[in-house]
Amino acid sequence: MKYALEHIATALKTARETQGLSQRALSELTGVPQSHISKIETGNVDLRVSSLIELARVLGLELVLVPRKSVPAVNSIIRSTTGAVRTADPDYRAEFERLRRAIAALRRTDPASSELAQLQREVRDLQHMKVSSAHLEDLREITSSLQNIQEGQLPENLRPILSQVQQLRNSVAHDLESMPPVEKVRPAYSLEDEHEQ
Repeated sequence: MKYALEHIATALKTARETQGLSQRALSELTGVPQSHISKIETGNVDLRVSSLIELARVLGLELVLVPRKSVPAVNSIIRSTTGAVRTADPDYRAEFERLRRAIAALRRTDPASSELAQLQREVRDLQHMKVSSAHLEDLREITSSLQNIQEGQLPENLRPILSQVQQLRNSVAHDLESMPPVEKVRPAYSLEDEHEQ
């Protein structure tokens, strides 16, 4: 397997497993055959861009081309955001995992729902914010509401939940704005200082 493809295959598999999706469930959500997903993850097939975009979209990833000299900065940002999630309070990690699984289960019943796609984006954004312990119960309530939605009741029951998530995100953002300013940290490097190789 080529190095670039190995990196992409590993990232896709990790994202799928993090969200608690089987290859079959991901296949249902994306329309990409399960056997093709298996071959992609093991590096036994050349990855079509259209398949990559669809898999990335469902897994909450973005396919972006960046200038080569910006790659270290992008990798640093990725490490810092994924590191923040890993070191977060275990109660939050567990609750966000329950929430992601509830959304994934609903996506299997209605993969074309724009409300579910928006909810998934909102939760992903919320997960990368510093959520205080005061909001943990709100998060549990949202997860519980999602788990109680019956098949066929998705659109009308999802709108108030989406509104709850947006209100929670706004509340968390407001809490962050009211915090005292943090001393500016000087970056360890500057992209302008790097030379093309």
